Amino acid sequence: MVTYEQIKNNEEINTYIRKADESLSVLGFTEHSFAHVIKTATVASDILARLGYPERTVELCRIAGYLHDIGNVVNRVDHALSGAVMAFRLLDKLGMPAEEVAAVITAIGNHDEGTAVPVNELAAAIILADKSDVRRSRVRNRDFSTFDIHDRVNYAVEHSALVLDAEAKTVTLNLTIDLEICSVVDYFEIFMNRMLLCRRAADFFGLQFKLTVNGNVLM
Repeated sequence: MVTYEQIKNNEEINTYIRKADESLSVLGFTEHSFAHVIKTATVASDILARLGYPERTVELCRIAGYLHDIGNVVNRVDHALSGAVMAFRLLDKLGMPAEEVAAVITAIGNHDEGTAVPVNELAAAIILADKSDVRRSRVRNRDFSTFDIHDRVNYAVEHSALVLDAEAKTVTLNLTIDLEICSVVDYFEIFMNRMLLCRRAADFFGLQFKLTVNGNVLM
């Protein structure tokens, strides 16, 4: 079986991740390198593990999370779709069975808010993990005077945590935001579609998605 460790240590795959992030850096996007893809893989797979999915499904979720942004090496536009095609080639070459390849590329192809639909458990978990990765360390720009709204919103987040309560059937994104840097309105201006997509992903699991900012429930 193809494992997460194999994928994580595959230099061809890691080259695509590095080069994709280099392109996004030039375009002014926040960090989409190893810190982001590892966090996505870890959080998404943890959701499935805590919901009782089989270990192999959890492992496939880790793999999909690690690979989900490789399409950015082609272009930011439609990167989920190009990433799914790239992942098909890579995983097929490594000998992954077609059924597993299908699950992984479906998740990758359905993670971008412009086209995403939580059509399987991997896709739903990756949506929640990917869209909740808001943090100061993702901001590349060190000149506060030139921050755009994306820089400000990410830099303002002092703490973020996605918390699953299986018993209460909730999944909550808890944010601590420095309101002197960014207002709650600013957050919703750029992340509203992502939060609505998280709600749909939570619905897939029969969970309620909640958002709290500085202790206040906003969704």
